[in-house]
Amino acid sequence: MIVDLRSDTVTKPSKAMLEAMLEAPLGDDVFKEDPTVNQLEQYVAELFGKQAALFCPSGTMTNQIAINVHTRPGDELIADVNAHIYNYEGGGISKNSGVQTRLLVGNRGRLSSTQLETAVQANYDWLSRTSLVCLENTVNRAGGSIYSLEDMQAIANFCQEKKLALHLDGARLFNAIVEAGYTEQQVGLCFDSISICLSKGLGAPIGSLLLGTESFIKQARRVRKVFGGGMRQAGILAAAGLYALRNNIQRLKHDHQKAKFIAEILNHQTWVKQVLPVETNIIIFELQDEVNSLALEQQLAQQGIRVAGFGKQTIRMVTHLDIDEEGVHKTEAVLKQVKVS
Repeated sequence: MIVDLRSDTVTKPSKAMLEAMLEAPLGDDVFKEDPTVNQLEQYVAELFGKQAALFCPSGTMTNQIAINVHTRPGDELIADVNAHIYNYEGGGISKNSGVQTRLLVGNRGRLSSTQLETAVQANYDWLSRTSLVCLENTVNRAGGSIYSLEDMQAIANFCQEKKLALHLDGARLFNAIVEAGYTEQQVGLCFDSISICLSKGLGAPIGSLLLGTESFIKQARRVRKVFGGGMRQAGILAAAGLYALRNNIQRLKHDHQKAKFIAEILNHQTWVKQVLPVETNIIIFELQDEVNSLALEQQLAQQGIRVAGFGKQTIRMVTHLDIDEEGVHKTEAVLKQVKVS
Protein backbone atom coordinates (compact mmCIF):
# COMPACT_ATOMS: atom_id res chain seq x y z
CA MET A 1 0.00 0.00 0.00
CA ILE A 2 1.38 3.40 -1.06
CA VAL A 3 0.27 6.46 0.89
CA ASP A 4 1.01 9.44 -1.35
CA LEU A 5 1.19 12.59 0.76
CA ARG A 6 3.30 14.65 -1.65
CA SER A 7 0.34 16.80 -2.68
CA ASP A 8 -3.44 16.88 -3.06
CA THR A 9 -2.83 17.07 -6.82
CA VAL A 10 -2.15 13.31 -6.98
CA THR A 11 -5.81 12.29 -6.55
CA LYS A 12 -7.47 10.04 -9.11
CA PRO A 13 -11.06 10.49 -10.34
CA SER A 14 -13.62 8.32 -8.59
CA LYS A 15 -15.82 5.94 -10.57
CA ALA A 16 -18.75 8.36 -10.24
CA MET A 17 -16.62 11.24 -11.50
CA LEU A 18 -15.41 9.21 -14.47
CA GLU A 19 -19.00 8.32 -15.34
CA ALA A 20 -19.93 12.01 -15.26
CA MET A 21 -17.04 12.75 -17.61
CA LEU A 22 -18.06 10.05 -20.07
CA GLU A 23 -21.68 11.23 -20.13
CA ALA A 24 -20.91 14.94 -20.58
CA PRO A 25 -22.35 16.66 -23.67
CA LEU A 26 -19.50 18.24 -25.65
CA GLY A 27 -18.81 21.05 -28.09
CA ASP A 28 -16.03 23.40 -29.14
CA ASP A 29 -15.23 25.69 -26.24
CA VAL A 30 -13.19 28.12 -28.34
CA PHE A 31 -16.48 28.84 -30.10
CA LYS A 32 -18.21 28.90 -26.66
CA GLU A 33 -20.20 25.86 -27.78
CA ASP A 34 -19.31 23.30 -25.13
CA PRO A 35 -22.46 23.05 -22.98
CA THR A 36 -20.67 21.40 -20.05
CA VAL A 37 -17.98 24.07 -19.90
CA ASN A 38 -20.67 26.75 -20.12
CA GLN A 39 -22.57 25.07 -17.30
CA LEU A 40 -19.45 24.87 -15.11
CA GLU A 41 -18.56 28.52 -15.68
CA GLN A 42 -22.08 29.67 -14.88
CA TYR A 43 -22.27 27.42 -11.80
CA VAL A 44 -19.06 28.76 -10.27
CA ALA A 45 -19.79 32.40 -11.14
CA GLU A 46 -23.17 32.17 -9.42
CA LEU A 47 -21.64 30.33 -6.46
CA PHE A 48 -19.35 33.29 -5.73
CA GLY A 49 -21.76 36.01 -6.85
CA LYS A 50 -19.64 36.95 -9.85
CA GLN A 51 -20.84 37.84 -13.33
CA ALA A 52 -18.72 35.38 -15.27
CA ALA A 53 -16.03 32.70 -15.12
CA LEU A 54 -13.44 31.17 -17.43
CA PHE A 55 -12.32 27.53 -17.45
CA CYS A 56 -8.57 27.02 -17.84
CA PRO A 57 -6.13 24.10 -17.67
CA SER A 58 -4.33 25.20 -14.51
CA GLY A 59 -4.26 27.57 -11.56
CA THR A 60 -0.99 29.02 -12.78
CA MET A 61 -2.76 30.03 -15.98
CA THR A 62 -5.73 31.61 -14.20
CA ASN A 63 -3.41 33.57 -11.91
CA GLN A 64 -1.20 34.73 -14.75
CA ILE A 65 -4.19 35.73 -16.87
CA ALA A 66 -5.56 37.78 -13.98
CA ILE A 67 -2.24 39.58 -13.51
CA ASN A 68 -2.04 40.29 -17.23
CA VAL A 69 -5.55 41.77 -17.40
CA HIS A 70 -5.24 43.83 -14.21
CA THR A 71 -1.87 45.42 -15.05
CA ARG A 72 0.21 46.96 -17.79
CA PRO A 73 3.97 46.54 -18.41
CA GLY A 74 6.07 48.45 -15.89
CA ASP A 75 3.48 48.18 -13.13
CA GLU A 76 4.06 46.70 -9.71
CA LEU A 77 1.97 44.21 -7.79
CA ILE A 78 2.07 43.52 -4.06
CA ALA A 79 2.20 39.99 -2.65
CA ASP A 80 3.47 38.11 0.36
CA VAL A 81 6.97 36.63 0.19
CA ASN A 82 5.40 33.15 0.33
CA ALA A 83 2.99 33.75 -2.56
CA HIS A 84 2.56 30.95 -5.09
CA ILE A 85 2.36 33.47 -7.95
CA TYR A 86 5.91 34.60 -7.10
CA ASN A 87 7.57 31.35 -6.02
CA TYR A 88 6.04 28.63 -8.17
CA GLU A 89 4.82 30.06 -11.46
CA GLY A 90 8.09 30.14 -13.37
CA GLY A 91 8.69 33.86 -13.19
CA GLY A 92 5.47 34.42 -15.11
CA ILE A 93 4.73 37.79 -13.50
CA SER A 94 7.69 39.39 -15.26
CA LYS A 95 7.80 37.14 -18.34
CA ASN A 96 4.11 37.22 -19.22
CA SER A 97 3.12 40.71 -18.12
CA GLY A 98 6.28 42.79 -17.65
CA VAL A 99 5.32 43.50 -14.06
CA GLN A 100 7.55 43.63 -11.00
CA THR A 101 6.66 42.37 -7.53
CA ARG A 102 6.88 44.11 -4.18
CA LEU A 103 7.15 41.38 -1.56
CA LEU A 104 5.93 41.85 1.99
CA VAL A 105 6.44 39.56 4.98
CA GLY A 106 3.03 38.84 6.39
CA ASN A 107 1.78 36.67 9.23
CA ARG A 108 2.30 33.13 7.91
CA GLY A 109 1.70 34.30 4.37
CA ARG A 110 -1.19 36.61 5.19
CA LEU A 111 -0.98 40.33 4.52
CA SER A 112 -2.82 43.04 6.44
CA SER A 113 -4.35 46.31 5.32
CA THR A 114 -1.92 48.11 7.64
CA GLN A 115 1.05 46.65 5.77
CA LEU A 116 -0.37 47.74 2.45
CA GLU A 117 -0.62 51.38 3.56
CA THR A 118 3.15 51.85 3.38
CA ALA A 119 3.73 49.54 0.40
CA VAL A 120 1.77 51.38 -2.30
CA GLN A 121 4.03 53.54 -4.47
CA ALA A 122 3.50 57.29 -4.51
CA ASN A 123 2.30 58.85 -7.76
CA TYR A 124 5.65 60.05 -9.14
CA ASP A 125 6.91 59.65 -12.70
CA TRP A 126 10.06 57.85 -11.56
CA LEU A 127 8.27 55.17 -9.53
CA SER A 128 6.51 52.10 -10.80
CA ARG A 129 2.73 52.20 -10.64
CA THR A 130 1.19 49.97 -7.97
CA SER A 131 -1.88 48.51 -9.65
CA LEU A 132 -2.63 45.12 -8.07
CA VAL A 133 -2.65 43.31 -4.73
CA CYS A 134 -2.58 39.50 -4.78
CA LEU A 135 -3.59 37.35 -1.82
CA GLU A 136 -3.46 33.56 -1.43
CA ASN A 137 -5.98 31.59 0.63
CA THR A 138 -5.01 29.08 1.92
CA VAL A 139 -1.27 29.85 1.87
CA ASN A 140 0.64 26.80 0.64
CA ARG A 141 4.16 27.70 1.83
CA ALA A 142 2.83 28.75 5.23
CA GLY A 143 1.25 25.38 5.90
CA GLY A 144 -2.28 26.02 4.67
CA SER A 145 -2.92 29.12 6.77
CA ILE A 146 -6.31 30.83 6.41
CA TYR A 147 -7.32 34.47 6.02
CA SER A 148 -10.14 35.63 8.26
CA LEU A 149 -13.12 37.22 6.54
CA GLU A 150 -12.50 40.44 8.46
CA ASP A 151 -8.91 40.71 7.18
CA MET A 152 -9.99 40.10 3.58
CA GLN A 153 -12.72 42.73 3.92
CA ALA A 154 -10.27 45.26 5.37
CA ILE A 155 -7.86 44.71 2.50
CA ALA A 156 -10.72 44.95 0.00
CA ASN A 157 -11.80 48.29 1.48
CA PHE A 158 -8.23 49.58 1.31
CA CYS A 159 -7.84 48.53 -2.33
CA GLN A 160 -11.13 50.17 -3.30
CA GLU A 161 -10.05 53.40 -1.60
CA LYS A 162 -6.67 53.35 -3.39
CA LYS A 163 -8.17 52.18 -6.71
CA LEU A 164 -6.09 48.99 -6.72
CA ALA A 165 -7.29 45.72 -8.21
CA LEU A 166 -7.47 42.81 -5.76
CA HIS A 167 -6.91 39.23 -6.94
CA LEU A 168 -7.24 36.03 -4.92
CA ASP A 169 -5.19 32.93 -5.65
CA GLY A 170 -7.74 30.53 -4.22
CA ALA A 171 -6.11 27.27 -5.23
CA ARG A 172 -7.30 25.78 -1.94
CA LEU A 173 -10.00 28.34 -1.21
CA PHE A 174 -12.65 25.74 -0.42
CA ASN A 175 -10.41 24.37 2.34
CA ALA A 176 -10.49 27.83 3.90
CA ILE A 177 -14.26 28.15 3.41
CA VAL A 178 -15.16 24.88 5.14
CA GLU A 179 -12.69 25.47 7.98
CA ALA A 180 -13.35 29.18 8.65
CA GLY A 181 -17.09 29.05 8.06
CA TYR A 182 -17.52 31.99 5.71
CA THR A 183 -19.34 31.63 2.40
CA GLU A 184 -18.37 31.79 -1.25
CA GLN A 185 -20.57 34.86 -1.65
CA GLN A 186 -18.77 36.67 1.18
CA VAL A 187 -15.42 35.94 -0.44
CA GLY A 188 -16.71 36.98 -3.84
CA LEU A 189 -17.64 40.43 -2.55
CA CYS A 190 -14.04 41.09 -1.49
CA PHE A 191 -12.18 40.46 -4.75
CA ASP A 192 -12.10 41.78 -8.29
CA SER A 193 -10.95 38.39 -9.51
CA ILE A 194 -10.66 34.92 -7.99
CA SER A 195 -8.82 31.82 -9.16
CA ILE A 196 -10.01 28.44 -7.87
CA CYS A 197 -8.50 25.01 -8.54
CA LEU A 198 -10.54 21.89 -9.15
CA SER A 199 -7.54 19.53 -9.25
CA LYS A 200 -6.42 19.70 -5.62
CA GLY A 201 -8.61 18.76 -2.64
CA LEU A 202 -11.74 18.66 -4.79
CA GLY A 203 -10.31 15.71 -6.66
CA ALA A 204 -10.82 16.61 -10.33
CA PRO A 205 -8.01 15.50 -12.68
CA ILE A 206 -7.39 18.94 -14.19
CA GLY A 207 -8.72 22.47 -14.37
CA SER A 208 -9.10 25.85 -12.69
CA LEU A 209 -11.50 28.73 -13.07
CA LEU A 210 -11.03 32.49 -13.12
CA LEU A 211 -13.93 34.61 -11.87
CA GLY A 212 -14.75 38.28 -12.35
CA THR A 213 -16.96 40.76 -14.16
CA GLU A 214 -18.18 40.12 -17.68
CA SER A 215 -15.76 42.70 -19.11
CA PHE A 216 -12.86 41.25 -17.13
CA ILE A 217 -13.58 37.70 -18.29
CA LYS A 218 -13.96 38.89 -21.88
CA GLN A 219 -10.41 40.23 -21.72
CA ALA A 220 -9.26 37.15 -19.85
CA ARG A 221 -10.62 34.89 -22.59
CA ARG A 222 -8.45 36.66 -25.15
CA VAL A 223 -5.38 36.34 -22.91
CA ARG A 224 -6.14 32.65 -22.37
CA LYS A 225 -5.96 32.16 -26.14
CA VAL A 226 -2.66 34.04 -26.32
CA PHE A 227 -1.28 31.86 -23.52
CA GLY A 228 -2.30 28.72 -25.43
CA GLY A 229 -5.16 27.82 -23.13
CA GLY A 230 -8.01 27.61 -25.60
CA MET A 231 -9.44 24.08 -25.43
CA ARG A 232 -11.92 22.35 -27.70
CA GLN A 233 -14.16 19.56 -26.32
CA ALA A 234 -13.18 20.54 -22.80
CA GLY A 235 -16.52 19.47 -21.35
CA ILE A 236 -15.08 16.06 -20.54
CA LEU A 237 -12.85 17.88 -18.04
CA ALA A 238 -15.46 20.42 -16.97
CA ALA A 239 -17.81 17.57 -16.03
CA ALA A 240 -15.25 16.37 -13.50
CA GLY A 241 -15.14 19.87 -12.06
CA LEU A 242 -18.92 20.05 -11.75
CA TYR A 243 -18.98 16.70 -9.99
CA ALA A 244 -16.23 17.84 -7.62
CA LEU A 245 -18.00 21.07 -6.72
CA ARG A 246 -21.31 19.30 -6.09
CA ASN A 247 -19.90 16.42 -4.06
CA ASN A 248 -16.45 17.09 -2.63
CA ILE A 249 -16.47 20.45 -0.82
CA GLN A 250 -17.80 19.55 2.63
CA ARG A 251 -15.72 16.38 2.80
CA LEU A 252 -12.58 18.57 2.88
CA LYS A 253 -13.13 18.75 6.66
CA HIS A 254 -12.09 15.10 6.87
CA ASP A 255 -8.78 15.93 5.18
CA HIS A 256 -8.17 18.63 7.78
CA GLN A 257 -8.85 16.22 10.64
CA LYS A 258 -6.41 13.69 9.19
CA ALA A 259 -3.73 16.35 8.73
CA LYS A 260 -4.08 17.50 12.34
CA PHE A 261 -3.84 13.89 13.52
CA ILE A 262 -0.62 13.30 11.56
CA ALA A 263 0.79 16.62 12.78
CA GLU A 264 0.21 15.52 16.37
CA ILE A 265 2.16 12.32 15.71
CA LEU A 266 5.04 14.35 14.24
CA ASN A 267 5.08 16.68 17.23
CA HIS A 268 6.05 13.72 19.43
CA GLN A 269 8.98 12.52 17.29
CA THR A 270 12.46 13.45 18.50
CA TRP A 271 13.78 13.86 14.94
CA VAL A 272 11.26 16.65 14.25
CA LYS A 273 12.31 20.16 15.30
CA GLN A 274 8.93 21.84 14.77
CA VAL A 275 5.64 21.49 12.94
CA LEU A 276 3.95 24.58 11.55
CA PRO A 277 0.42 25.11 12.89
CA VAL A 278 -1.98 22.96 10.87
CA GLU A 279 -5.24 24.67 9.93
CA THR A 280 -6.28 22.76 6.83
CA ASN A 281 -4.80 19.84 4.88
CA ILE A 282 -1.13 20.88 4.66
CA ILE A 283 1.53 19.72 7.12
CA ILE A 284 4.94 21.38 6.96
CA PHE A 285 7.59 20.28 9.44
CA GLU A 286 11.24 21.04 10.04
CA LEU A 287 13.76 18.33 10.86
CA GLN A 288 16.44 18.44 13.52
CA ASP A 289 19.76 19.73 12.17
CA GLU A 290 21.48 16.35 12.31
CA VAL A 291 18.79 14.58 10.25
CA ASN A 292 19.52 13.98 6.57
CA SER A 293 16.27 15.10 4.93
CA LEU A 294 16.87 13.25 1.64
CA ALA A 295 17.67 10.03 3.48
CA LEU A 296 14.50 10.44 5.54
CA GLU A 297 12.39 10.92 2.41
CA GLN A 298 13.91 7.77 0.94
CA GLN A 299 13.35 5.81 4.14
CA LEU A 300 9.68 6.82 4.22
CA ALA A 301 9.28 5.99 0.52
CA GLN A 302 10.75 2.52 1.06
CA GLN A 303 8.02 1.93 3.64
CA GLY A 304 5.27 3.20 1.33
CA ILE A 305 4.92 6.80 2.56
CA ARG A 306 5.62 9.40 -0.12
CA VAL A 307 6.37 12.96 1.04
CA ALA A 308 7.79 16.09 -0.61
CA GLY A 309 10.95 17.97 0.27
CA PHE A 310 10.01 21.61 0.81
CA GLY A 311 13.31 23.39 1.31
CA LYS A 312 16.31 22.91 3.58
CA GLN A 313 15.45 20.47 6.40
CA THR A 314 11.76 20.91 5.63
CA ILE A 315 9.18 18.38 4.47
CA ARG A 316 5.56 18.78 3.38
CA MET A 317 2.68 16.34 3.62
CA VAL A 318 -0.79 16.99 2.19
CA THR A 319 -3.91 14.97 2.97
CA HIS A 320 -6.63 14.45 0.35
CA LEU A 321 -9.60 12.31 -0.62
CA ASP A 322 -7.43 9.34 -1.61
CA ILE A 323 -5.96 9.10 1.90
CA ASP A 324 -8.34 6.92 3.90
CA GLU A 325 -8.21 5.86 7.56
CA GLU A 326 -6.03 2.88 6.71
CA GLY A 327 -3.56 5.22 5.05
CA VAL A 328 -3.51 7.54 8.05
CA HIS A 329 -2.83 4.65 10.44
CA LYS A 330 -0.09 3.28 8.21
CA THR A 331 1.48 6.75 8.18
CA GLU A 332 1.30 6.86 11.98
CA ALA A 333 2.97 3.46 12.31
CA VAL A 334 5.78 4.33 9.89
CA LEU A 335 6.48 7.72 11.47
CA LYS A 336 6.78 6.13 14.90
CA GLN A 337 9.35 3.64 13.57
CA VAL A 338 11.62 6.14 11.77
CA LYS A 339 15.32 5.57 12.46
CA VAL A 340 17.73 8.45 11.99
CA SER A 341 21.49 8.25 12.23
